[in-house]
Amino acid sequence: MTARATLATRQDFDHTGRPVSKVHTLRSQAPLILRPTHSKEPEPQVLRTGSVARVSLVSGAAGPLGGDDFELNIRVGAGSTLLLNEISSTLLLPGARGGRSSMRINIAVEEDATFVWMGEPIIAARGCHHVHTINIDLAASARLFMRDELQFGRHKEQPGNLLQNMRVKRDGQPLFCQQQQIGPAAVGWRSCAVLGQHKCIGTVLVVDPQWCANQPPTHLFSANAALLPLEGPAVMISALAAETWTLRKHLEQGINLLGGRWSVASTEPAREDRQADRHRRTSDQAIPISETIRQGNDYEYTN
Repeated sequence: MTARATLATRQDFDHTGRPVSKVHTLRSQAPLILRPTHSKEPEPQVLRTGSVARVSLVSGAAGPLGGDDFELNIRVGAGSTLLLNEISSTLLLPGARGGRSSMRINIAVEEDATFVWMGEPIIAARGCHHVHTINIDLAASARLFMRDELQFGRHKEQPGNLLQNMRVKRDGQPLFCQQQQIGPAAVGWRSCAVLGQHKCIGTVLVVDPQWCANQPPTHLFSANAALLPLEGPAVMISALAAETWTLRKHLEQGINLLGGRWSVASTEPAREDRQADRHRRTSDQAIPISETIRQGNDYEYTN
């Protein structure tokens, strides 16, 4: 199966002249289904300072399976803010005829734009053979928050093979490049230098131009988790755990060490505030049914 999806946002203005972030293009192809949504979990404080376009990635079918080829393209327009949620974990499975599956995610974040990606775990089931590639191109004044969680095998199951490539450029220059290979085909993946006896690994990558002069310091805040500054206005929080719940708690602890605009502590509004906020955002995010084009398993919307 081959699937392609596209998501783009832009900054617009409402009737009062206030800048708002709007979904400009939304193209889905099963099983990559994109849908405008509301808040799903506590979010970084930076999202509470202005208008946010919130979109969720929904899986419309099982997989990826062996032989599948998926691609997701995202562009965050200048001055806009996009939050991308995922509704559920992604389960990588072997295909009936074997073969390798692949997923490519290409992201461009333009000047003074903010992209927050609250990803859910990717689970490498036994027998899978998957290549996961993430390419991110940031403008000099762009901001990025990306959570990435990997689980190797289901309960009491040996994992399949997963190769993850992650490349981040800022202002055209390399900022972060990482390759991880886990599974029976990888050498030394069970060593203490990689995974050890843990089943899950996670990272949070945060890029903020405000850190050009003063980055957060290195902090080993747990035996299996650390906050590490990168070469540039960026930090990486990395953690290992036996299961995803503990992994998520480690990552949240590291995020809250950043403080200020990136902290997720106490960011969920009270019920009344959520309802009022939902009413305010409806006009910006709702997609009228008459403007949604449905063609089989393909969904497209362009504003």
